[in-house]
Amino acid sequence: MDELRYIVDEKGEKKEVVIPVEEYEELLEDLHDLAVVAERKGEPTVPLEEIIEKLKRNGILQCST
Repeated sequence: MDELRYIVDEKGEKKEVVIPVEEYEELLEDLHDLAVVAERKGEPTVPLEEIIEKLKRNGILQCST
């Protein structure tokens, strides 16, 4: 965030910030990702080995471990 600009009031206190659109969009994506993680917090987990085997069976992962 190298290009931050602030909007200040008559007392010189920062009230708003202006950032490049690309950085804004990245922040929105990060917030969305965090919301998804929070929603799924209580879901059961799946062991990594199980995921790897499923990917191999479906031809998505083609490596030997």
